[in-house]
Amino acid sequence: MPANDSDKFQFQKARRMIQSASALWIGAGAGMGVDSGLPDFRGNEGFWNAYPPYRKLGYSFYDLANPRWFYEHPRQAWGFYGHRLNLYRQTVPHRGFEILRQWARRQRDDYFVFTSNVDGHFQKSGFCESRIVECHGCIHWFQCTDQSCSQVWSAPPEPISIDHETMLAEGELPRCRACRQIARPNILMFGDFQWIGGRTDAQERRMAQWLNSVDDGLVKLEFGAGTAVPTVRYMAERLPGRLIRINPRESHGVPGDGLAFDCGALEFIQRIDRSNG
Repeated sequence: MPANDSDKFQFQKARRMIQSASALWIGAGAGMGVDSGLPDFRGNEGFWNAYPPYRKLGYSFYDLANPRWFYEHPRQAWGFYGHRLNLYRQTVPHRGFEILRQWARRQRDDYFVFTSNVDGHFQKSGFCESRIVECHGCIHWFQCTDQSCSQVWSAPPEPISIDHETMLAEGELPRCRACRQIARPNILMFGDFQWIGGRTDAQERRMAQWLNSVDDGLVKLEFGAGTAVPTVRYMAERLPGRLIRINPRESHGVPGDGLAFDCGALEFIQRIDRSNG
């Protein structure tokens, strides 16, 4: 069979799987947001291309995504996370989110989203808040840096002012609404023992209850979940059901009778949506 015919057959097969599913589990890693124009932090070069000042400082994404900066240098911490918060608020999720939401709403047993992304773009695209697990937290929620204070609250709407030459936050930094200590995003960072994970715990309990109610027709769609931070990948492989893995670089390792596609999320979704079967 010619390569293009084989490719077409695989997309038709995936389309039939999705159409015949009783429910959809949607797993999303960092690759899900690339088609929206969000930066790809894969490797130091990708990170430094998005944040040139950090190249000069010699800081990697791993270095900066660490809670210690909120205690040692809070203006640097909020320079990094404040810029990301502003960016995620300004960015419009790509068309694939809306198409995916339409697919999910057609299923008899509905859907659930499990994402390692902290950008809140599934909610922004109209996905139901009660059907989303944000396994690493969400940048649109804040918590206190004081471990004796358990406050978690929705981020205020005001943008964080950033000096783009130094990447340091300017002006008044976010503070806890209860004790007035420096706030931080309610995100699970590297080496993070201060994260307050109660919001995510509640989301995971809701997903577990939903999974118990789903019959054997579950189909799992995994978008842009790599092996560097494999939380979404592991969850997709552990759950029952047939898996469709979409990843332009790391589509390997699909178990059983699942399918793999070496493409981006938006390309896959659009090709399935316009397919005539």
